[in-house]
Amino acid sequence: MLQDVQPVYLTRFGKAFLGNALELLDRLESGIVNLVITSPPFALQRKKEYGNEPQDEYVDWLAQFADKVTRVLKEDGSFVLDLGGAYEKGRPIRSLYNYRILIKFCDEIGLKLAEEFFWFNPARLPSPIEWVNKRKIRVKDAVNTVWWFSKSDYPKANVENVLVPYSERMKKLLKNANKYYSPRKRPSGHDISAAFAKANGGAIPPNLLEIPNTESNSKYLRYCKLVASKGHPARFPTKLPEFFIRFLTEPSDLVLDIFAGSNATGEAAEANRRNWIAFENERRYLAESAFRFIQEADVESAKLLYRRLLDPATYGVDLATTQWQMDLWESVRGTRAGTS
Repeated sequence: MLQDVQPVYLTRFGKAFLGNALELLDRLESGIVNLVITSPPFALQRKKEYGNEPQDEYVDWLAQFADKVTRVLKEDGSFVLDLGGAYEKGRPIRSLYNYRILIKFCDEIGLKLAEEFFWFNPARLPSPIEWVNKRKIRVKDAVNTVWWFSKSDYPKANVENVLVPYSERMKKLLKNANKYYSPRKRPSGHDISAAFAKANGGAIPPNLLEIPNTESNSKYLRYCKLVASKGHPARFPTKLPEFFIRFLTEPSDLVLDIFAGSNATGEAAEANRRNWIAFENERRYLAESAFRFIQEADVESAKLLYRRLLDPATYGVDLATTQWQMDLWESVRGTRAGTS
């Protein structure tokens, strides 16, 4: 699938690769990916440990990736991009960088904006400190824009895969429509009859996704702690990529994350039986991300896995030998990668 590149680790459905995403994208065949979903380093004013580009260079920097992503997407494929907002340096006004990205991707690269989503994280801490906590002239920034781009006007999508539970009122309506619903015209003039009370297995979700980012004792973090690592500092919750994976792909489709980080996308894809590829430029983050895929393992096995993935040269591991990866995975998971 990737020419002349071996993955750092394998799972039943996925492969994790170390390297610059621009270079790795060039090694992928054209038109083979169903969904690219990613959360790149944001255009923040302060430099973060995971690396982020300055705002004045960010739009052109990210556009390089979008151009290559467009090539590897299938005609009915999608590109979902999670972007946080930002303020101008030293000023209580918002940066327009994420909107400039939207315009550039559509007008210059040729992507379509299928729909915009908003990820609301109710657990986010108040920020930025200067304007929210100190001067108290802005409210906390708790919403990310999530742009759903597509290669064509009609990307693969199925809302029935992401239906949400009915409200209590809707449950009453479905149980006894005549008692709880009187058909009448809406102010818009639409006439909604009692047939509206038909059970469809769930309600259609809105484009506001309320997903708390409150991970504190997950398997991933527990094993990171065992090997004395903090884990990736900018993880997004697995439920976010899972929503789009279920919405925009089918089992056995191929999902790609070009800024994998802790590889929450891979975990969501694996759980939903989608094939996946992860690109990550930092070996430590990639080695830690393997903890998302192991079953319960003893401390020494987990440490052995981490050491070999983090520093294969020291531990005499030939990463070109896929058999080693499969044997190591079997010793930790109790199952051989690539088998059922």
